[in-house]
Amino acid sequence: MKLLITGGAGFVGSALAMSLKRNYPDYTIYALDNLKRRGSELNIARLRQAGVEFVHGDIRSKEDFDVIPAVDAVIEASAEPSVLAGLDGTPDYLINTNLFGTVNCLNFALKHKAAFIFLSTSRIYPIKALENLNFKEGATRFELTDDQPVPGVSSRGIAENFPLDGARSLYGTTKLASELLIQEYNEFYGLKTVINRCGVITGPWQMGKIDQGVMVLWVAKHYFEQQLAYIGYGGTGKQTRDMLHVDDLYRLIDWQLHNLDKVNGEILNAGGGVDSSASLQELTKICQEVTGKTIPIREVAENRTADIRLYITDNTKVTALTGWKPEKGMREIVADIHVWLDENRAALEPILK
Repeated sequence: MKLLITGGAGFVGSALAMSLKRNYPDYTIYALDNLKRRGSELNIARLRQAGVEFVHGDIRSKEDFDVIPAVDAVIEASAEPSVLAGLDGTPDYLINTNLFGTVNCLNFALKHKAAFIFLSTSRIYPIKALENLNFKEGATRFELTDDQPVPGVSSRGIAENFPLDGARSLYGTTKLASELLIQEYNEFYGLKTVINRCGVITGPWQMGKIDQGVMVLWVAKHYFEQQLAYIGYGGTGKQTRDMLHVDDLYRLIDWQLHNLDKVNGEILNAGGGVDSSASLQELTKICQEVTGKTIPIREVAENRTADIRLYITDNTKVTALTGWKPEKGMREIVADIHVWLDENRAALEPILK
């Protein structure tokens, strides 16, 4: 099999590429990336050492696809992933990458009749609808209840039939627009596709920042003994997310790649779920225990733009269709990131500190 992974030097793309090559050494895997995100350059040597063919190119440029031979499947893992991107009035790069770039990827797949696996995001769900959900405030976190004003939500989390009316961030909008186009290519061009709406994906080799990659950021700030802040919702640190280890995501993508007919045309929520979730307050405690370090954490009561109190993925549909469910929990994720920081401190300190 020959595969193209876009965003192939990024955190998710490189992890998928190297895991696939390790498990299927006879596969030819091309990793396309523009190396815009700081830290992605560290993955080039890792990809080449693994036997993955790195291609320096940009999905915004359809000419950059011309050097890539025909493939059997495209895994679209490229994106400008920041929820805050474009909100300062400069959305061009975001839209050109996350929407028009996806069109170029679709056309490349169509040209070669390749399967198309798309990594979307939980951020396609509207902010106000999520913020207006019924929840209870526990001692250390916010939790969803079963009594809700809209369909597609329960104490298990957010399901695929959650309402889509309303604003969701420019990032979320470009991903949802891409989803709509993918459905058109599936229906009218016969392209085999599957869309994965992922929650927070994390693990070693993610270059965490304040607006994307919060899990690695949190562990790294403890590791390097720097300051953090609980921002918004009263500054209590009770806002809650589920976390999906990139190894668990790989297991799902691997299954889909080899069983695409069973999920062709589907949209699937895929995240850590309730069992792999934590509030910032709970994450801080785990980080303290794993790193042995305690750092100052400020409390900022005011909410950040486009933030949400609570997001948990309901994996019911994806588990029913594929048998997949996450295996790695919060403590194991933090421990994996801590070991990675320890083993690569010299290279990572200028980026993450």
